[in-house]
Amino acid sequence: MSLRVHDSERGNLFLGEILLPMLGLKIDVDTYWGMKNGVPSLLQTLKEFNLKGTFFLSIGPDNSGRAALQLIKNPLFLKKMMRTNAPALYGWKTAFYGTLLPAPMIALSFPEIVNDIISAGHEVQFHAWDHRRWQDELTSKSEKWIREWFSKGMSGFEKVTGKKPTAFGAPSWLIDDRVLSIVKEYKFEYLSCTRAKAPFIHEAINVLEIPSDLRCFEEIDTEKGVSIIFDLLKDGKTHVLPVHAEVEGGIFQNQFRELLEKALSQSIEIIPLKKIKDKIDIKTLPVRKYKMELLHGRHSSCAV
Repeated sequence: MSLRVHDSERGNLFLGEILLPMLGLKIDVDTYWGMKNGVPSLLQTLKEFNLKGTFFLSIGPDNSGRAALQLIKNPLFLKKMMRTNAPALYGWKTAFYGTLLPAPMIALSFPEIVNDIISAGHEVQFHAWDHRRWQDELTSKSEKWIREWFSKGMSGFEKVTGKKPTAFGAPSWLIDDRVLSIVKEYKFEYLSCTRAKAPFIHEAINVLEIPSDLRCFEEIDTEKGVSIIFDLLKDGKTHVLPVHAEVEGGIFQNQFRELLEKALSQSIEIIPLKKIKDKIDIKTLPVRKYKMELLHGRHSSCAV
């Protein structure tokens, strides 16, 4: 019988001497546009490739229009919006949601699409109640606000899916100690809240973290994105690709399809995050505290 060995440095699995490369698909749905248009596009792509992923859903209001404040406050955010051609990514209406236009509900507006995700056999988990306000205002908000945010989001998730989530992926990979304290109360089976290089156990709450270790398409050169990400996959180890419904389900869908084709051609198993969770021997993982770091191509710091 072959011996299973765990490489704790990279969170990778081995079976005897045979390396088992895996690519987890973490699909974040951040906006009304992404839910309405990006998710159906991604579902079709994944169906064609016979693949499953993990959809992290934003449940409540799309306040994307509030991002206009960041254009003034943060030059890196303006640079990102210009580089990624934001109007083409998100649509013009999105730029006014929560300001000049009412903020529509995201997943709650499309129970039929949520049902399509579940019926297709994909994993569905909790991403956000109000993604924009968490992303821009978390550090200035009270613990009471964070608790209410979770309460609304979890209630909405259960309403639209019929079940409680077993994992949480923080918007923009932004967390703090207060968040983890509240997260602990929900007894999630795992988190995907960081951009760390390998899985670890969150020191404060003893919960597994499955990070998005690869770069997002919108963070890198448009022409070289596929080759850059694919080169990282060639090491034969376990990785998680952060996918966004607005991006890979929109103007970057051809690049996403090309990456999937290349990964499959190298016999890389493409799976939802829950399958990675099931394969990890958590007893061998490092236990540590997250830290915040500004990554290349990002406009604000992420937990790593």
